Amino acid sequence: MNKKILLVGGFRKAISLTDSLIKKGYKVTIINEDYEKCLQLAKIKGVTVINGDGTKPYILEEADADSTDIAIALTSDDATNLIVSELCKKKYFVPKTVALVGDPDKTDFFHKMGVNSVVCAISAITSIIEQNAIVEQISKSIPIGDGRVSIAEVEIDNNSPVLDKKLWEINLPKEVIIGCILRSNQNIIPKGDTRIICGDTLIVISSADKENEAILLLAGK
Repeated sequence: MNKKILLVGGFRKAISLTDSLIKKGYKVTIINEDYEKCLQLAKIKGVTVINGDGTKPYILEEADADSTDIAIALTSDDATNLIVSELCKKKYFVPKTVALVGDPDKTDFFHKMGVNSVVCAISAITSIIEQNAIVEQISKSIPIGDGRVSIAEVEIDNNSPVLDKKLWEINLPKEVIIGCILRSNQNIIPKGDTRIICGDTLIVISSADKENEAILLLAGK
């Protein structure tokens, strides 16, 4: 049975995330207050769209929150995202909640309130879902065409051979990319001039046969 994911708010963010999740086989429901935006969201094949306020229990009930595996709050208002997460977690017993925040200083508070994952960048949500196994038994090796793609976390310490190097200075195999850098409370989509520093966690995407080579090159072990 496909895992069910509920997205609340965040029109453009929801579009980008929905496309990625549907391709991975998840069943997606979106709640949005704006009727015109709901009409546009409804054009996405395979998605269920509900027009309404995601902080209202009757709207969450209409969205079947009580049978949802992951709830992701994407609105531009931190307080709203916290309310949505709290309702989903404590009233509808959603196993995992994810909240987008604009203020990184609120991250610890959101965690203390029971939100499972708190992020300041939409680009990190898919990585969080996959890297932290928010979805049970998610595969670390995803079939793509006739081959396989591996996703790995590589922690950078003082012994890493790429410490203090810019991305363009690292001679990665063409089958390997660094998709995201997790740095303290930041989630960075790297560019060529992004410098790798101690404490970074690199989200490395590679062909399955290049994973070990990539890890050795980046971590030195």
